[in-house]
Formats: sequence, structure tokens, C-alpha cells
Amino acid sequence: MVEAEKKIHLIITRQKDAKSDSYTEEFMVPYRPNMNIISALMEIQKNPVNTKGEKTAPVIWESVCLEEVCGACSMVINGKPHQACSSLIDQLEQPIRVAPLATFPVMRDLLVDRTRMFDALKKVKAWVPIDGTYDLGPGPRMPEKTRQWAYELSKCMTCGCCLEACPNVNEKSDFIGPAPLSQVRLFNAHPTGAMHKDDRLAAIMGEGGITSCGNSQNCVEVCPKGIPLTTSIAHLNRQTTIQSFKDFFGSY
Repeated sequence: MVEAEKKIHLIITRQKDAKSDSYTEEFMVPYRPNMNIISALMEIQKNPVNTKGEKTAPVIWESVCLEEVCGACSMVINGKPHQACSSLIDQLEQPIRVAPLATFPVMRDLLVDRTRMFDALKKVKAWVPIDGTYDLGPGPRMPEKTRQWAYELSKCMTCGCCLEACPNVNEKSDFIGPAPLSQVRLFNAHPTGAMHKDDRLAAIMGEGGITSCGNSQNCVEVCPKGIPLTTSIAHLNRQTTIQSFKDFFGSY
């Protein structure tokens, strides 16, 4: 007797476009050892037929690096935000439920618009400003102790998982979220980036800034890179308090 081919049962939340209502569609795809969610979605792309036997449109999603570096393939997998590339089928309970991140506007199927997060990074000037393209010589050295924890913060891949898990990031709130806050700490610690330290602190002391954090600590639980986001937020709370005193007494 021939053993039945092993299948993967996927229940995918879909949406035709940004204005359409969402719906679920189920698929059964052939199983192979060491598959991840991306490879399962690619099987649907090759043969877009649902469990009812109906031909349907291939599922749309976003991915780039396929090695948990770019952060593009974030989605909600079995109720938790995660990277599709590092979500292995063998480690997931079936049926596997896949949905887009709810924090961001859905463009189509699993593809979302993460503009909100990128605008927040612009707001806090999450970069090291260098003026000109000429040779400036070697940059200033960073103390090894600082470099070690700063490296952990630099692992952020703007995947959006922390914003998805944060209850204070939603359509009714302008809270910038954990990732941009952590980047403030990172770039303020950089010897060159520190030239805009006051500007960054001022940005997070305003609307949608650090006071909107409810300290639920969900962010640090879901971060794929294990970034100490709550440690950064605690550090920035101290820094903004000091800055507020400087601003107050400096006005006299």
C-alpha cells in the first residue's frame, strides 16, 4: 500500500487590495523536509489551487534576503509576529495560520505598507550624518564596552515585529514604537551621530514619543534578534528626564 503524500495545511488571511475586506483561504501543499513558510508560499505560487479545488490568484508577500536579515517577510504566523524565512514548518502546529501584520495598512494579501515605521526613523534621525563625499580620515573610536551593546542594537532589521506586538502602536495612536526608540539610543551613542543627540531626544519627547510607551514589554519578547528594547527605553527615559531639566533651566 502506497503511503499518502504528506501535506502542509495553510490557512491564509488574504485581501485583494487596500480597500477590500479580508478573507481566509485554505491550501494544502506538498511537504518537504526543512521547509519554511516562504517555501510553502512558493508552492502555492507554482500551483495556486485552494482546498476546494478552485484555481485562485497566487498569494502575494514580500521577501528579500531569506536569511533573517532584511526584515521584509514579517507576518503573523500562528498568532505571533515572526519572520517567514526563519519559521520552519516542522516547528509549527498545523493547520498553520498566516496573516499580515495588523499594525500596518495591508496593500494586498500578506504585503503591508511599513511607511509608518520608516517615517518614525526619519523623525528621530536614525542615521550618522556625514557631510560630503571627500576623505574625512579615520572616524572617532568607540569604547569597546559601548561597542558591544551598541552592536546588539544595530541588529535591528526594521521588521516591524515589535510594533505589531506593542499594544500602544495602533491606528488611534501616533506612538513611534520600540524600534525607532532603540535606534535613538544607538545613534546617540555613536561618536559622530551624537552631534544630533539633542534633536533626537527632542523628537521622542514630543507627540508619539517615549511617554506613549506603556511598558508592556511585548516588544522584547517577539524581537527576532533578541534586541534589549526595554533596556533602551529605560535608558532613554533617564536621558529625556535630564534633557527636560536642561531645557527648563536653560530657558531662564
